[in-house]
Amino acid sequence: MSNELIINSTDQETRVAFIEKGNVAELYIERSHEKGIVGNVYKGKVVRVLPGMQAAFVDIGLEKAAFLYVGEVYLQEKTTEIEAEKATEEAYADSSIEDLPETPTVDQVSLMTEEQIEELAEAVPQEKPLEKLQRKYKKSVRMYRGHKRDHSPYHKQPDISELLKEGQEILVQVTKNPIGTKGARLTMHISVPGRNLVLMPSFKHIGISRRISTEKERRRLRDLVYNFMPRDVGVIVRTACEGRRASIIKRDLDYLTKIWRGIEKDLTNAPAPYMLHEELDVVLRTLRDTFVDDIDRIIVDSKKELKQILRFLEHFNPSLKRTVKFYKGREPIFDTYGIESEINRAMGRRVWLKSGGYIIVDQAEALTVIDVNTGRYVGKRDFEDTILRINLEAAQAIANQLRLRNCGGIIIIDFIDMENHRHRERVYRAFEEALKKDRAKNSILKISELGLIEMTRKRTRESLIQTLCVPCHYCEGKGMLKSKLTICYEILRELTKTQGDIQTKSIELITHPDIEKMLREEEIGNIHKIEKMINKQITITPAPEYHVEQFEIKNVS
Repeated sequence: MSNELIINSTDQETRVAFIEKGNVAELYIERSHEKGIVGNVYKGKVVRVLPGMQAAFVDIGLEKAAFLYVGEVYLQEKTTEIEAEKATEEAYADSSIEDLPETPTVDQVSLMTEEQIEELAEAVPQEKPLEKLQRKYKKSVRMYRGHKRDHSPYHKQPDISELLKEGQEILVQVTKNPIGTKGARLTMHISVPGRNLVLMPSFKHIGISRRISTEKERRRLRDLVYNFMPRDVGVIVRTACEGRRASIIKRDLDYLTKIWRGIEKDLTNAPAPYMLHEELDVVLRTLRDTFVDDIDRIIVDSKKELKQILRFLEHFNPSLKRTVKFYKGREPIFDTYGIESEINRAMGRRVWLKSGGYIIVDQAEALTVIDVNTGRYVGKRDFEDTILRINLEAAQAIANQLRLRNCGGIIIIDFIDMENHRHRERVYRAFEEALKKDRAKNSILKISELGLIEMTRKRTRESLIQTLCVPCHYCEGKGMLKSKLTICYEILRELTKTQGDIQTKSIELITHPDIEKMLREEEIGNIHKIEKMINKQITITPAPEYHVEQFEIKNVS
């Protein structure tokens, strides 16, 4: 069976599903109302300098001024080489600490886990002695752990008032989205990420991902990049670059350099504030950073998105254009490929196995507990054989659910008790093998005497539940409900399906008053679009007795 990337794109949201050998493995969702700005590059204007906070507020054209800390300031004519080396690629690459080759600032170390700190020590710039980098690294960590940030000469920063002045125009990149009353977080250490490389204009070094372990391959990649790269920038070689041909590396570097030269050119003439470069949307980010090497087909239901994908692949990897197909079916694309039902399955506590057994998934903020049960399965042989078969099937299903739900943190799995040691080992190996497909870093322990597996899985983004749901107000936050926006979009999809199915000129939508209000006030434009598309008038009727997730579509004679 093939691997497919299924893309459902509307004006409201874009959903990208990765189908691996017939199973929905991962899901990415981006909504137009909630699109982030991390990675965007702006020409900003300093509106206020705060020496007491060693920070500045910068106008980049948003409602709130963005925040720039002195450690993120980079001015070529004023900033020393040591200060420039403190910037990192933390918002980009694989969205993981594993590819960061440079020494972190103390503030950056304070945000890392112990595991991330240890991993960071392994990624070494190829033009610097290991011992020198480790000394700097250990000093940063020691300063953080000992709370000596204000007394160490290494952490001493120049006064921000000497670097920036009010009214000054500067080049900045967003590293953190605005949250609540806080503005966006900025850096002046610009990075331009690609599939194989990351261009770092403020560096003059070549960094190699620590996951590329063979010295021969590291030397080959360094020599290739050194021969191709412009001398006024630095480059990080990502894990995905391992084994790549010189032509591919050069094409990726040329593409990133072209983006950077465009930013430089626009910087001269653009007014401030002005957005010089926008980070890719969820579809193109997925193609750039994730599954592109493993995909047999890319199927998209939007002509606008189709053109964008083909245009992107023309620069990025022209050979992939042949895999892109436009979906022409009348049924919604996620229904055709069974993705909609899998999403609903993944949002429930109980997941049935083909044998008749089932697993229960309970997610808290930092802990996920999974319980395996026999359910309706009674087996055909002895009791031990029945338990083994259910646990083996559950091991595969649990690995799939962890990816689809994007569970992170500590995970405890309660398999059905097995007295036979060989059966325990077999289930453990099966689960370990199933986890190899997961791109998120995980650590797994052997099955305990109680039949439990303890593991951790790295968080890469919000879980599916956090993305699609809100705490349930019916039970005071003890459970979860689909958010109003999610329900509205489900209704819009269902209304789209009625084209040709209901032979009347008017249909009635009956829904909860909160949903009716949102449809009339915020989504009325989309309702009108659907009315024109299906050539029917839509009447929305509130029903106070309905559950907030309940709705009904009726034909009106």
